[in-house]
Amino acid sequence: MDEKVVVLNRMQADLQAVSPGLADMVEYKDGVAFLNLLTCRPNLQDLSRLDKKELLSIRGIGEAFAGRVIKWQKKAYFSREVAYVGPMIMEDARRIIEIKKSINELEEKIEDILKSSRLAETIGSIPGFGAVCTAELVAEIGTMERFSSERSLALYLGMASLDKSSGKCQGTRTPTQINKRGKAAMMTAVAHNIRKVEESKNTIKRKEVRGKATTRLFVPWEDT
Repeated sequence: MDEKVVVLNRMQADLQAVSPGLADMVEYKDGVAFLNLLTCRPNLQDLSRLDKKELLSIRGIGEAFAGRVIKWQKKAYFSREVAYVGPMIMEDARRIIEIKKSINELEEKIEDILKSSRLAETIGSIPGFGAVCTAELVAEIGTMERFSSERSLALYLGMASLDKSSGKCQGTRTPTQINKRGKAAMMTAVAHNIRKVEESKNTIKRKEVRGKATTRLFVPWEDT
């Protein structure tokens, strides 16, 4: 994933410099249709000369995407640097395709491994908690017997705060001794859960209305 981000950012920057119109054709540059378009011909400039039939023969490209390409072709522009930057863009696109294939293969293996874990079965049953986040959490948690309570687990994952009340002063502080990989997986999964589950979405809205910080998103034992 880290390599994909690096290569994708480099490809986007080069595309923007060499052919801004082509770069702006799609929002997400790692889509199958766009990557296959970039790598379908020996030279990047050849893309401006593809007809509709040729476009539709490229895997992932349908009528709508072909229409975008044809619209771009009418005012296609390439800078002089395309002669040497173009091949680098195409090579990066090919590498992203390879990385995406490897990621998909790894995710399939992860899904098979998770079937043998009771903890993974429990975590994976929560809407928004996909195979990758579930696997990350299972690996970082290890076994639930390590934790004396739900709050202990939440502190470990950075999902709960510590009490720092003293005398008349009431307050909390963010714990520093947490599992950062586990927290990252938890934050990603919970963000997906909030988008997919109406009840979770409403919980966050109620907290925001009441002026509560939602940086930690939510913890199950807090009042809603």
